[in-house]
Amino acid sequence: MGTREACEQLGVTLRTLYRFIDEGQLPAYKMGRVIRLQAPDLDAFIERMRIAPGSLEHLYPEPKSVADPKSSPDSQS
Repeated sequence: MGTREACEQLGVTLRTLYRFIDEGQLPAYKMGRVIRLQAPDLDAFIERMRIAPGSLEHLYPEPKSVADPKSSPDSQS
């Protein structure tokens, strides 16, 4: 498959695709001036990028609860 089709399948820009290829994360083949990718390689790359459950907790920290000033032990009426 061509680079444009791979970009569409991954939902990334051409520049990002080239970075994945250059960093060795995604195998690609140069035939003359054309860069080609194999569908199974792209599928394997997608699978390697799978996010493990429970690994994104740092992105949504628990909200801090606002203490009710009437119920705090310091406020005695």
